[in-house]
Amino acid sequence: MNQDYIKPNAWSVLEDGFDPAQVKSSESLFSIGNGAMGQRANFEEKYTGETFQGSYIAGVYYPDKTRVGWWKNGYPEYFAKVLNAPNWIGINVFINDQELDLNTCKSVSNFKRELNMKEGWLSRSFEAELQNGIKISVFAKRFLSLELDEVGAISYAVTPINNNATITFSPYLDAGITNEDTNWDDQFWNVSKVIQNNRQSFIEAQTMKTDFHTCTFMESRLFVNQEEIIVDCKNQKSEKIASCAYRQSINKNETFIIHKFGGYVVDRNHNKTQLVAVAKDILDKAVSFGFDVLLEMQKQSWAQIWHMSDITIEGDVKAQQGIRFNIFHLNQTYLGTDAKLNIGPKGFTGEKYGGSTYWDTEAYCIPFYMATKDQSVARTLLEYRYEHLNKAIENAQKLGFTNGAALYPMVTMNGEECHNEWEITFEEIHRNGAIAFAIYNYYRFTEDYSYIPEKGLEVLIGIARFWHQRVNYSTDKEKFVMLGVTGPNEYENNINNNFYTNYMAKWCIEYALENIEIVKIDHISDYIRIKEKTNFTADELQSWKNVADNMYFPYSEKHNVYLQQDGFLDKELITVADLDQTQRPINQNWSWDRILRSPYIKQADTLQGFYMFEDHFTTEELERHFDFYEPFTVHESSLSPCVHSIQAAKLDRMEQAYTFYLRTSRLDLDDYNHEVEEGLHITSMAGTWMSIVEGFGGMRIKNSMLSFAPKIPKQWKSYSFKVNFRNQIIKVIVSQKETYFELEGKEEVEILVNGQLTKVTPNNLLTV
Repeated sequence: MNQDYIKPNAWSVLEDGFDPAQVKSSESLFSIGNGAMGQRANFEEKYTGETFQGSYIAGVYYPDKTRVGWWKNGYPEYFAKVLNAPNWIGINVFINDQELDLNTCKSVSNFKRELNMKEGWLSRSFEAELQNGIKISVFAKRFLSLELDEVGAISYAVTPINNNATITFSPYLDAGITNEDTNWDDQFWNVSKVIQNNRQSFIEAQTMKTDFHTCTFMESRLFVNQEEIIVDCKNQKSEKIASCAYRQSINKNETFIIHKFGGYVVDRNHNKTQLVAVAKDILDKAVSFGFDVLLEMQKQSWAQIWHMSDITIEGDVKAQQGIRFNIFHLNQTYLGTDAKLNIGPKGFTGEKYGGSTYWDTEAYCIPFYMATKDQSVARTLLEYRYEHLNKAIENAQKLGFTNGAALYPMVTMNGEECHNEWEITFEEIHRNGAIAFAIYNYYRFTEDYSYIPEKGLEVLIGIARFWHQRVNYSTDKEKFVMLGVTGPNEYENNINNNFYTNYMAKWCIEYALENIEIVKIDHISDYIRIKEKTNFTADELQSWKNVADNMYFPYSEKHNVYLQQDGFLDKELITVADLDQTQRPINQNWSWDRILRSPYIKQADTLQGFYMFEDHFTTEELERHFDFYEPFTVHESSLSPCVHSIQAAKLDRMEQAYTFYLRTSRLDLDDYNHEVEEGLHITSMAGTWMSIVEGFGGMRIKNSMLSFAPKIPKQWKSYSFKVNFRNQIIKVIVSQKETYFELEGKEEVEILVNGQLTKVTPNNLLTV
């Protein structure tokens, strides 16, 4: 834990007191989004202190030319930047012509900020004394509408508390923004039009290179003490800014309020020649509803989300706040309503990493969305990868692979690889396995096989071809080996025979072969179509099988464990417990050379294989490998604690499982990795959900049935969660003494509880 200023609360993230040193961290933590757009929690009024301004539009990006010292063949041509979009939230505030700026005020007191996760809004209140001696009270609330997902709304209220005052609100749009993260300081946006029409303003702009056309818009309404008033609007505009000033004399203890409606329309969803007209229609609709009605709609929308996705924890408010924080941000980032979108690692909270899609989606996020929403959302995520299959084949071709071999990108916006670190782009190829595993996981959970003959088998064939070509036969080992890779542990690069990668390659080939046979027997027309399209032959399939049957896995007879890679035991095996804690995190204190030579593991690597293929190994094997590798794991990846929490629970090490759970659930709230100001770790938040449902709840799929092995940390009185399993919703409630199951459905469901078969019937509480 590296920060402790967020107040524990079951349903809200709370900040009490203004500290300029915390501004950038809070801008991340209090971020808001609605799946179509999002923004960091920047102040509406001017702030001249350190800040990271950020507003983002889903799917809009810039291909920033790769910048490296030495170009290597096969490098991606660009690194996809998540673009900071034109800013629509700004409201400059003047009190007797002096601008409000918390960085220059004489004093700031009673500062409070709340992110209400239950209802989906952000608020901020404070009292301030300006340099001119006027004291004011401010209350601001804003949200991004789930119902009208191109619109956000702000209510900003100022009350003079020691004198009468003339207050000026100057809401504005600003397209003169830049990215925090850029390779060449390129201009990302080109502004084509700035339009003002009474209280409405519009800025049309398009991205350079990618040519996304956008229209940023705003309109405002003014109130005194909740009564709407008409105030003359003084419009001003420049090349990249549109603003309007509303000036009003306000008596002491009266309140001047502005309701600002704004947002974006994009040519991803509308005709690019009609964006202003579309924006006008949206503004008319939003203003006709008004702030209060839109807010009520927002509360209802979030109530529907929480009805299915909420996890309750009784007796541990920090644990409760943590899981809801994670679930909230997952739903702010992706709702499954746009098949061309995915779950970016920072969501709408920052720019680091670039791209919108990593292997995190398949390995961590799909289980969350599959169980908390309709299974069609998970299928949409699978289809996203199918639509990128041709690009994956092109990516492999750039590296010299042939015959339809597919290498899915480590980072992508449109299917092209757009990560510019060679050890990731060229070597972290295990990501291919996660794509295939997600297809298996989807079928296992939903029993919807139709995706495989319709689309999934083509993906599996492309991936199998890649693995078949990526290995080479070692005459020394008389096995197939895989050289020059990076496993999930990114603190090792260019290694040979990473256990996880080799195991995943073997499994992918076997799973492709298995499904080719199933489709041949049960879906003959699809089989004929796919065979003609991919041109696989019997000899080719036999060659795949030969690779899978003869894959090499490094193993230590001394320790009786699979080795993370060749040569792991040559390292100086000093455990993390014996590491000088002042050197943590090592990625911020050590040279990369020192990290690569160390035994320290960034995240589950060999253990990732034991997590994904748990049924392939005994509990005793898991325990041996956990005891060997976890002591060398620094958990400096956000994806690490959740897997270890699940496995610790499996091994009945509940205190350790609970510690890992707190770390994954409060990774950002408590800033474990000293980097929350850069944005949140969105995709790992799905792992937090997994650590409760799969870890403490012990949920698995066995014999095509839900299986539970419930456990509970001693710190909790009870916890509960829901799972949408094949359109039947099962609620699980675990207490210190008993476990209860409820079914929201029409037909009884057979489940396994601690290995025993039982039935859950509709509207009846089952106690175990």
